[in-house]
Amino acid sequence: MTGIVEEKIRRLIKAAGPLPVSDYMALCLFDPDGGYYTTREPFGVDGDFITAPEISQMFGEIVGAWLVHTWRQLGRPAPFVLAEMGPGRGTLMRDILRTAAIDPAFLSAARVHLVETSDRLASVQRETLADAPLECTWTQDIDGLPEGPLLFVANELFDAVPVRQFVKTARGWCERHVGIGDDGALRFFAGPPLGDPSLLPPRADDQAEGAIFEYAPAREAIAARLGVRLAESGGAALLIDYGHARSGYADTLQAVRAHRYVSVFDQPGSADLTSHVDFESLASAARAAGAHPLPVISQGEFLLSLGLAERAGALGRGKDEASRQDIRMAAERLAGVGEKGMGELFKVLCLTGKPMALPPFR
Repeated sequence: MTGIVEEKIRRLIKAAGPLPVSDYMALCLFDPDGGYYTTREPFGVDGDFITAPEISQMFGEIVGAWLVHTWRQLGRPAPFVLAEMGPGRGTLMRDILRTAAIDPAFLSAARVHLVETSDRLASVQRETLADAPLECTWTQDIDGLPEGPLLFVANELFDAVPVRQFVKTARGWCERHVGIGDDGALRFFAGPPLGDPSLLPPRADDQAEGAIFEYAPAREAIAARLGVRLAESGGAALLIDYGHARSGYADTLQAVRAHRYVSVFDQPGSADLTSHVDFESLASAARAAGAHPLPVISQGEFLLSLGLAERAGALGRGKDEASRQDIRMAAERLAGVGEKGMGELFKVLCLTGKPMALPPFR
């Protein structure tokens, strides 16, 4: 049975031809009638995936402690804007605010804002943050944030922002589209040759036929707006996501449903559709807008350098062996390597409004 989103996609293809991958991704995720994020509860064991804040409170505690330290390094501005974009269920901000109680002056100066485009998710976040120590305000766009110094966090935001794909063919580099095959199924097609080769990274001509390059102008636009804001008002931003530190060639488009990978064409709108984040392109966009990116590091290095192992030990002290094992497993998932570890696949980018050193960034 064809769902609402697939029917819409098929009508558009029949009317105007194959869709760019970015348009297909946007419809699957954000269509107001059947899009994944507008109609489903994606997070947690009963959803389709689990984010770092849902794995353990330790993640949000370390991010919160980092934000307090950074605020002090910035000269303790008061007031300042504490913002999270794409807050999920509100778990990360809840843990940040609880941890920030280590410095009451930080909480007194903070003005909390959550940037969320989904009314449904904003309602979930309000429930999570109902007992937060500070009043929280919601906005749908970065431009809706009030003026002033900014401390900004985004965890697993950019991977869900639509991406364009280009494929190397016998005709040269072409934009990848989604169309309808002779068998009636959705599939990929190569569109007309790319008119602007400057979109491609170096060594594009050396790539083998079938190579894929992913370009996400919408992600770069967010990074650029963030860069302008930091350059004008001061502050720092912490961007955490899975991806690569350097631009390169790969097909990373993927779909996840019920914690399993499925085809990106399987029931459009019913699965989370993402691609790996190109952190080099984010840093370049922010730098061009006036911000100062610090070198990208892995999530594992970020968490372990800031005391994840010590925090896990403290949480486990006095608990039974089963509870200590759960805490150890959570720490290993957050910072470990391998198939189930997030420590190497996930990267952390820090942006600042002015040049400054912030640990653990080199």
